[in-house]
Amino acid sequence: MYHLSKTVHLNFTETIGKVTDELKKEGFGVITSIDLKETFRKKINVIFRNYIILGACNPDYAHKALLLNDKVGVFLPCNIVVQEHTDGKVEVSVVNPEEMVERIYDPNLTNFASEVRASMERVLGHL
Repeated sequence: MYHLSKTVHLNFTETIGKVTDELKKEGFGVITSIDLKETFRKKINVIFRNYIILGACNPDYAHKALLLNDKVGVFLPCNIVVQEHTDGKVEVSVVNPEEMVERIYDPNLTNFASEVRASMERVLGHL
């Protein structure tokens, strides 16, 4: 599975705040935020549901990954999606780092990706 997802019992705005707080506890900061609802409205005049992509970075993890493989930066930052479905339910999805590095065939990166996955699972677990 290329993502780890969880439906939460918070509204969209509360979920973004909670995700950001939980990421901080794991050493991540949100360095990018893409509001697709707003972007689609402005750029292509399309009405879309609440959908935001948060780009999260843990500098320690990023540094370690780049020391292992300097091309792994193509996978950075870690993307987290917060979306509100048409039924009103809010879902949080995070990229599965193990799936991202699987095709690199580097045991060091595989072990590292498992460590990052555990961190993301803790974030989801606290939502």
